[in-house]
Amino acid sequence: MREFQRFENKVFLATPTMHGEELVYMKEAFDTNWMTTAGENVNEVERLTCEKVGCRYAVGLSAGTAALHLTVKLAGVKPGDRVFASDMTFDATVNPIVYEGGIPIFIDTEYDTWNMDPVALEKAFELYPEVKVLVVAHLYGTPGKIDELREICDRHGAIIVEDAAESMGATYKGRMTGTFGTYNIISFNGNKIITGSAGGMLLTDDKDAAEKARKWSTQSRENAPWYQHEELGYNYRMSNVIAGVVRGQYPHLEEHIAQKKAVYERYKEGLKGLPVQMNPMDLTNSNPNYWLSCMIINPEAMCKQVRGEQEAIYIAEPGKSCPTEILETLAKYNAEGRPVWKPMHMQPIYRMNGFVTREGSGRAKTNAYIAGGAVGRDGKPLDVGMDIFHRGLCLPSDNKMTPEQQDIVIEIIRECFG
Repeated sequence: MREFQRFENKVFLATPTMHGEELVYMKEAFDTNWMTTAGENVNEVERLTCEKVGCRYAVGLSAGTAALHLTVKLAGVKPGDRVFASDMTFDATVNPIVYEGGIPIFIDTEYDTWNMDPVALEKAFELYPEVKVLVVAHLYGTPGKIDELREICDRHGAIIVEDAAESMGATYKGRMTGTFGTYNIISFNGNKIITGSAGGMLLTDDKDAAEKARKWSTQSRENAPWYQHEELGYNYRMSNVIAGVVRGQYPHLEEHIAQKKAVYERYKEGLKGLPVQMNPMDLTNSNPNYWLSCMIINPEAMCKQVRGEQEAIYIAEPGKSCPTEILETLAKYNAEGRPVWKPMHMQPIYRMNGFVTREGSGRAKTNAYIAGGAVGRDGKPLDVGMDIFHRGLCLPSDNKMTPEQQDIVIEIIRECFG
């Protein structure tokens, strides 16, 4: 393999991009002594979010996970309730279901968008007709098949909780993600398309729900002259300082999306001729935010790769590669990539939970796929999420990466297939 010069400054997966306005609003919080979970920055960020996203009410919270927890609570999930959830996602999508005692049932992924498969969701309602809540995520900034998912839920009397943590600014048929569920969330975590270093937002068109979430997030204090508490509350409110960072970031949302799109397009062009595909972007129905650029290796071009719980090994083969080889090679030259999300049904904590593919219950089929590569009637793997995890990886996607740095990353990847 050709040797490259190690990057002097690390090329990251995704980092915050700051502009200066953030400091103005943070200093405003400092100068006015509003160093708490209230203040003008919080109020303005909530207003800006409603304006940008297109929802009626926004509640600023300490994290996207806190927002998801309150959406699950608003959705009425009780101990023992089964809840459908995206399978290929970060576990923050799923854990809030368990916070309320719910039981996640995972719905397999589809190849078109790497999001929840509507066919598998329909099958899940056949198996679990009592389910009344669906928690759905949009992976890597690409909206899922929202119309199909919502039609299925409407037919079965279920409501949608939309996790738009990764897809802030992405639109589906002209509407921004974060507006399609009864309750929705966005995230301002440090590596998101715009950031507060932390923080999240609960979004809804239901005034009563917004007021209830606001109350829960401030320890459920009642309107009394003393500290009166009649229900369980949480310390989930967004800091006025964090809100200052978000407030300074909002004017740059479209700029960040354009920069991320340029990174994606350079990869798409630079990797032509290799036996790989970029993560899908459904440009017919949606405008993604291109949060992370990912790729998936064609099955015939995969070298042998085995992953345990915390380690992976591979055997190099001429003309072939695998995510492990590519990620280790990028790290050798001081560039950061990541595996794609490991599906929830493969996680040790959730391995006993239900998992549904488009052909029904997925547990036995997953075992068959592990043993012998079992495929469905369409000739595709029965467990799509596992297949994408096995063959896919996230590429360095920082919007501050220079074209010259990205060209070297592309050449390193090409060499892995040499």
